[in-house]
Amino acid sequence: MSVKPKLETVAREAGVSVATASQVMRGTGRISEKTRKRVLQTAKRLNYVPDGRAASMRSGESREIGFAIHQIANPFNAEVISGASDLLESEGYLLSVLDARDDALRQRQQLEAFIRSSRAGLLWVPAQDTPRTTYELLATHSLPTVTFLRRADVDSIDHVGIQNAAATAIATEHLADLGHRHIAFLGGTAQVEVRNERIEGYTRVLTERGLGAPIVWDSEDDKPSGMQAMMDLRASHPEITAIVCNGDMVAIGASLALIRMGLEPGRDVSIVGFDDIQDAGIATPPLTTMAISPYDLGRKLARVVVDRIKEPDMPAALSLVPARLVVRGTTVPPRDATDPARG
Repeated sequence: MSVKPKLETVAREAGVSVATASQVMRGTGRISEKTRKRVLQTAKRLNYVPDGRAASMRSGESREIGFAIHQIANPFNAEVISGASDLLESEGYLLSVLDARDDALRQRQQLEAFIRSSRAGLLWVPAQDTPRTTYELLATHSLPTVTFLRRADVDSIDHVGIQNAAATAIATEHLADLGHRHIAFLGGTAQVEVRNERIEGYTRVLTERGLGAPIVWDSEDDKPSGMQAMMDLRASHPEITAIVCNGDMVAIGASLALIRMGLEPGRDVSIVGFDDIQDAGIATPPLTTMAISPYDLGRKLARVVVDRIKEPDMPAALSLVPARLVVRGTTVPPRDATDPARG
């Protein structure tokens, strides 16, 4: 196990007194620019973060958990946060949430802030291209960590995720069983693990059923982007009669686009979402989706970090939650399955 660096170590390595190192880290004192840079560079190399645990030491332990996530405003994330917060509160913890916006540098700054303010644990969706040094930072400070959705690039961190490929395979099979032969995948823009797994499940079923080459259409995972992407997809591939979506927000946006085009979601183009956020069941028409209950997923995530805090020497846990198909109003057989242009 790595030894957490102390201010004395930074001072010794930088060739300055502890008092000087302390002033540099606090941004006080009359320190030369050359010395200041040397101390800061040494602190960064050693993964040193100033210790802000005075209050926690007085009470005996920290009772706050940090959550670094992307797109807090996304309803899926909001429901996950709600579930995690409720479970943690029942265990006597408070949850603080920061939005890393999928930016590795912003994420590093937030993780350092969590360490500096002595969080008891961390819930974390790693940003794309997270460098190895970020994992080393967490290991250095022995911060109990559970990754969510995206796995860490190390084997020693607990993870809670979703059986993504299996879920989109079920969604695609549902559409194929209804008689659809031209099925697209809509949503997401980056080549990240979660999206790649979902595309994998969709593509596998197309191959097994002999339904032709996959059509994968990019879109940011929000309703306005889903609307525009649906219009563009429809213009480029008018033969498509069904869509598997990367998330419910994209799916709802796609449904709204069809309505604006004078078409009927389900009857003209069938749509399957992913997540089963609260809005899915009250959309017009109600959205067929792969349900994973974001609120319950948040509670599970929180339970894992609490267990890790209580039993720090347990083997790393991997938990992949299955999804359940919820059939509503946006998936029906093609309007005319006998029309060659429609499958």
